[in-house]
Amino acid sequence: MLRFIALLAAGLMLAACTNPNDLDEKPAYLGDFHLGHNVVVAPNLTKGPVSREASKEEWVEAMTRAIDERFGRYEGDRLYHLGISVEGYVLAMPGIPVVASPKSALILNVTVWDDAKQQKLNEKPEQITVVETLSGSTWVGSGLTQSKQQQMRNLSRNAAKLIQNWLVRENAANDWFESGEAATGQAQAAARALDESAKAAVEAAEGGEAETPPAE
Repeated sequence: MLRFIALLAAGLMLAACTNPNDLDEKPAYLGDFHLGHNVVVAPNLTKGPVSREASKEEWVEAMTRAIDERFGRYEGDRLYHLGISVEGYVLAMPGIPVVASPKSALILNVTVWDDAKQQKLNEKPEQITVVETLSGSTWVGSGLTQSKQQQMRNLSRNAAKLIQNWLVRENAANDWFESGEAATGQAQAAARALDESAKAAVEAAEGGEAETPPAE
């Protein structure tokens, strides 16, 4: 449990730079990527402290939907499969505003499989720690303002965005989804743009200007 809490604390720094409300924009560059199988499991699911209850089936459904929503937009020429294991979560419960209201959070492991090569692109699963997007309705703790389903939707969409960010960086560094030098240059430009966006978001959050995502 202590390790779980430590992972969640480490993930809080990502809250300011995770905005999943970009699905109507052009997808971040991922070369030849085309989503094949979207496999979400939760065999070792752990509920964190002071959390609402959510079943394995609910998490599998929420994450599957979020991955399809974000990665189904890619129309590359090569198939890649995503394997996602939901490991742990906190769905904030109502508490004392500001002082005691916890933030909702999610921990998952991700593996990418290259269909053509029939091999994993990352031998060790990538661990992603997700926290709810900071906004006017969640800065006091989403347990006061959101239903369980809204919290799960928020976290799942943030998780999908962070997985995309990770894939963009890996593609720039290791040409995961590339087939030529010109494409590699595009991958590196996408990673630089991502880093600049994250830096700007963190600076805004430190200045008390945390993003408020538009209502769905």
